[in-house]
Amino acid sequence: MKPVHLAMLAAAALPTPALAQAYQCTLPQRIERPRPAVPDGPVRRVPVASYILAASWSPEYCRMARNKGSMQCSGRNGRFGFVLHGLWPEARNGPPPQWCATAPRPSPDLIRRNLCMTPVPWLLEHEWAKHGSCMVKKPETYFKVSAILWRSLRWPDADRLSRKKGLTAGDLRGAFVRANPAWKAGQVGIVTSRNGWLRAIHLCYGRDFMPRNCPRRNFGSADRTPLKIWRGL
Repeated sequence: MKPVHLAMLAAAALPTPALAQAYQCTLPQRIERPRPAVPDGPVRRVPVASYILAASWSPEYCRMARNKGSMQCSGRNGRFGFVLHGLWPEARNGPPPQWCATAPRPSPDLIRRNLCMTPVPWLLEHEWAKHGSCMVKKPETYFKVSAILWRSLRWPDADRLSRKKGLTAGDLRGAFVRANPAWKAGQVGIVTSRNGWLRAIHLCYGRDFMPRNCPRRNFGSADRTPLKIWRGL
């Protein structure tokens, strides 16, 4: 069942493009419509109990990316810091809901309007089909809800933090909480590579879209864990 809060959030959405924490972002004149998303796992239609807003650290992604000529990584359309990977529904127990529907597809205009938030056209299509379709019936509503949550956040200066001697995951959590006083450290997950490089921040929400403590599987690196942040500039 769709939570009432989804409709309330969607109704409050602004019509302007959703912006990522971009150093600069210039929208392309036009984009080619991505291919339809292909399921990478089974359909799971289970009740939604909570959510995760996943924000990727773009310089780290681009450091490892094969397609360095993409909008996100080429530098032609700007340079990006934290970008929205997706808004993911979670189940109370067990695997999360996914792939509830692959239609309707987001229009090219809808994808374009969200590219400064998620500068990867195929990922926008994928996130709607895999995650958003289990939350709402229309991609427009999914991206509105995602954008409202995204715009409500302030992101710490990860470039400056990357220069801190002895940087830890707790330092990044603390910086996020200071920038967002409504949040507590236990509600902020830090995702790193095997070598300790920052990959993403996962923010944990309840079914009412209020911050909640992250389950252990979503909390990621402990506060004392050494952390490295690739600046990519």
